[in-house]
Amino acid sequence: MKSKLNITVSHPAGLHARPASLFVQTANKFSSDIQVQNLTDNSDLANAKSILSILTLGVCEDHEIEITADGDDAEDALKALEALIEDNFGEE
Repeated sequence: MKSKLNITVSHPAGLHARPASLFVQTANKFSSDIQVQNLTDNSDLANAKSILSILTLGVCEDHEIEITADGDDAEDALKALEALIEDNFGEE
């Protein structure tokens, strides 16, 4: 099953360093194929399970991303990634 989520990253570091690491760790908990695109910069798709791929997206604070998950646990994967981003990666 394929699902999509558009969300704005509000963390000051965007998807760099610690937030990127947490994002990849969360994505790797699921068997679905998960791709991310930086809509703000109109980037290519990147593998959400690869730290290097995520870092190359150049996602900064207030950038909108689209996360696409395809697989049996796609909905759960998107919910987990959405919760992580909405919780500002566990920071204030």
